[in-house]
Amino acid sequence: MPERVFSAMRPTGRLHLGHYFGVLENWVRLQQDKYECYYMSADLHALTTNYSDTSKIDKNTLDMVADWITIGIDPHKAVLFKQSKIPQHSELFLILSMLTPLKRLYRCPTYKEQQKIKNKDLHNYGFLGYPVLMSADILLYKSDIVPIGEDQISHLEFTREIAKRFNSFYGEFFIKPQERLTKTAKFIGLDGRKMSKSYNNSILLGESNDVIKDKVESMFTDPLKIKKDDVGHPYGCIVFSFNKVLNRDYKNREEECRTGKIGCVLCKKQLIEMLSEFMKPLSEKRKDIIANKAYLENVISTGCQKAIEIAQKTMEEIYKILKF
Repeated sequence: MPERVFSAMRPTGRLHLGHYFGVLENWVRLQQDKYECYYMSADLHALTTNYSDTSKIDKNTLDMVADWITIGIDPHKAVLFKQSKIPQHSELFLILSMLTPLKRLYRCPTYKEQQKIKNKDLHNYGFLGYPVLMSADILLYKSDIVPIGEDQISHLEFTREIAKRFNSFYGEFFIKPQERLTKTAKFIGLDGRKMSKSYNNSILLGESNDVIKDKVESMFTDPLKIKKDDVGHPYGCIVFSFNKVLNRDYKNREEECRTGKIGCVLCKKQLIEMLSEFMKPLSEKRKDIIANKAYLENVISTGCQKAIEIAQKTMEEIYKILKF
């Protein structure tokens, strides 16, 4: 029997390079015969930060699924679906929330980090409890593998803790899912922090050449490398962090920088060329996909039908265990 893969993203709009290199590369790689893949638009999770305005969540889901298909996710090999269409997610969330110690949620690193974001009031029960909903998402499908970014490792550990706690009360039922990271589990943004739309430091998938040029030219480089032939310090440079991912010959670029054989202006110019080359086929493919709204809606609808079969079966088993 193939191992089951589950992963999800919140529909907050267009995806960026951090999503691709941090997670989606693995989504594409795993959709083969020995894996059964379920990839979900976590629209209920989107309420945790966008509860005051839900008008864009459905459109954002279509945009996100279009990006998934653009980068190589095949709806014939993976199940693509919406969380809100599967009520069993909320049912399991409620059950698991009864078993979750409150003090454990307050220790969640992401909860502390996200509270720093300005213009968002995140002091609500839903945001505090979203790791429980995430655990329900994963455990509902009895997932073996969860391809995630580095920032989600603590949440998957939390999921394993909840699974263990459930099993301690009701017997061995949930398996403990394992993470699968890409080579670039944390992708750096334009300002040196993790790439995130919340930080306004991202480059979107399929970005135009003009936008790429403006964003790359705005990047800070090594402050100690003033002239072209000055000795550089590549591991303190944002431009080099992009080179490490996009440039197959990045070791040579590292040496050129360290020995003063290349200046920052030329390095940025070549990065713009690499990014433009990477984005061109994505941009062209995405235009056709996003224009076919009926196709995208059918992909999601078909995926929901498949996902709910698994979800219903799991919840029937859980209610039997609980003697309901």
